[in-house]
Amino acid sequence: MFAKFLALIATAGLVCLVNPARLAADDTAAEVPADQQAFLDTCKPWDDWDKPAPPFEVYRDTYYVGTCGIASILITDDDGHILIDSGTDAGADVVLDNIASLGFEAENVRFLLISHEHFDHVGGLAKIQEATGGVVVSSEAAKPVLITGETAKDDPQAGMHDAFAGVRVDATVGSGGMVRSGSAIIRAIETPGHSPGALSWAWQKCRERCENIVYADSLSPISRDDYRFGDHPDYVTGYRAGLVELGREGCTILLTPHPSHSRMIRRMAERRLIENAPGARPCKQYAAGKLLDLETRLANEEMAKEKMANGPTSK
Repeated sequence: MFAKFLALIATAGLVCLVNPARLAADDTAAEVPADQQAFLDTCKPWDDWDKPAPPFEVYRDTYYVGTCGIASILITDDDGHILIDSGTDAGADVVLDNIASLGFEAENVRFLLISHEHFDHVGGLAKIQEATGGVVVSSEAAKPVLITGETAKDDPQAGMHDAFAGVRVDATVGSGGMVRSGSAIIRAIETPGHSPGALSWAWQKCRERCENIVYADSLSPISRDDYRFGDHPDYVTGYRAGLVELGREGCTILLTPHPSHSRMIRRMAERRLIENAPGARPCKQYAAGKLLDLETRLANEEMAKEKMANGPTSK
């Protein structure tokens, strides 16, 4: 059965075998930048969602402004900034403080984007919308959740999350939709699965060279106890399609709403936050891992269903 999963992933074009030595060779001799080192000194993997963290520059005009445990990404431009995710209600205060500590003004945040519509990532969006006056952009599926603050009934995690303060949603996008502020252009990728309305985002920034940055959604198949992904084939089809699309992204910098999903702390410490060595395909690897998680979940559901149907066995 495991071989079947690998065959499916290979068919989707997501298998990516990377030589670790080639990755480690990329700029490992350089010191970790001081602002990134401050984050490493403060935070640990899978840290508390609301634990304050110092902000740091990811790469040219792209900054991490979230907490230790929940990401929030600021993309700056003279014509107005773009912010992805707010964190929780308490985490939003950290985000606003971090934006200010970098020397930027909240009222210059022009667009507010989201990854997925759960309270740990958008619970503070109302607070940030009030502070910035920013235009909220989401997927069509996430829009009613953001307005009401209530998890959608078709969300695999419905009933598991706290409600949050609703917001005004000004625009929606699908895959290929663009959000532009001056020279900052960010492209949406629909990646439903972890939630029905989840989005990932891709953009490029250039300094000595150009780097392709992707903020990829969580994409783990987590659900309440009585939910079976296998009972929702259309949902699973969309889940897989989003993973395949994400896997095609040639990103050199991978960020995720929970930093540890992309092993951000480890990669920063190893000077691999930028992975542009030959053969490095972080988005492809990430998508392949999440697809394997989904296929494993579906197989386990099927085995549990068969076991229940067959009833207890006698010796």
